[in-house]
Parts: sequence; structure tokens; C-alpha cells
Amino acid sequence: MPRTLILDIDGTLVDSNDAHARAWVQAFGEQGFTPDFSQVRPLVGMGSDQLVPQLTDVQPGDTRFQPLSDGWQRAFEQEFPQLRAFDGTRELVQTATSCGWKVVVATSGESEMADRLLTLANVADLLPDRVSSQDVKASKPQPDLLEVALKKAGADPAEAWMLGDTRYDVEAAHKAGMKCAVVLLGKNSGLKDADATFADLLAVRDWLQRA
Repeated sequence: MPRTLILDIDGTLVDSNDAHARAWVQAFGEQGFTPDFSQVRPLVGMGSDQLVPQLTDVQPGDTRFQPLSDGWQRAFEQEFPQLRAFDGTRELVQTATSCGWKVVVATSGESEMADRLLTLANVADLLPDRVSSQDVKASKPQPDLLEVALKKAGADPAEAWMLGDTRYDVEAAHKAGMKCAVVLLGKNSGLKDADATFADLLAVRDWLQRA
């Protein structure tokens, strides 16, 4: 059974965490809510089903939820032209596959946005196996995304690693019985529980070659 690497996108492959936070602040403001950037930014990494209830009294299924989600999408679309992939993204994925790792994407975002971000990062052609928020009932920090990704890969959790950038990746991975490595590119803190920590994607690439 091949080793499995489950990849996050935002803050791991693409420098998009601040853009997500700004988009949420705008979406909340349009609907009369007042969370500011400092409140939203630490929650980036969760899906909307987790993030919105953390900051408001709105739950998924509430009639106010979809307007918030739609507002975020419009605001994030405005941010998209400024987004950039982190250095070494394609080299990381190529190295993982050449070293025998089975690589699956697992993102709390929606599938269409995942496609666009992976295209932006020039790795869409290398990563056909993907799991997004539309495939599960709950996003990170719940383990649902990773459990589906493990099933898609036919993987043993004990032989799998998550590569992410937030404490929500770490929490979800551990709940799924996996280890989690984090890359410190998304400007996040509170990552002391990660099983491995790397400064950049080139360091992760070198680790994959040795592992």
C-alpha cells in the first residue's frame, strides 16, 4: 500500500488566507454583522459551515446563511487576481508522486474554487484526486474531509500524512488517525501540536524524498 499525502490548498499551496479573511469581513458587513479582520483571520482554514457560526448566530440551513456565503464568494472573486502560489508547489507534488506517494487534495472550499486555485498553482494536472466541502457534511476541523480522502486513496491512516497550515488541519488529521505536517507560509500560529513543521515547500519536498 503506497504512503498517502493529503494536501490542503489555501495557505499551503496558495497564499490566500488573508484574502479569505478580507472577503468574509466584507460579506459579514453586507449582511449587517460586525466581525473585523482580527476576529475572522484566526478562523480561516475552517469551512463556512464552521466559520460562520463561530462569529454569528447563523447556522447552516438558516435563511441568512446562503447570503453570507454568496457575499463571501463575490468578495473573494475580487481578491482572486492578486493571489499567488507559493514557490515550489509544482516541485513538491512532482516529488511526492515520483517517490511513490499517493496524493489527494482535501479542501474546506468548494470544488470549483479548488479547481481554479490548483490551476493557479500549476498543479491541477498533477492532482486529479480531490475532496471538497461538497463531498462531506462538515468541514475542518471535523475529520470528514480527510476520512473521505483516505477512502478515495485506499489508504491506511497510519501510513498517511496531512500537509496543511492551520491548527484545524492538525485537529482534523489527528481525529482521522493521521499525522499532520504544517508549512509556515500561511502566517498562522498555535501549531505546536503538529507532527512536523516546515518553513517552506522546498523543505517539505526534501522531507518527502527522505521519508
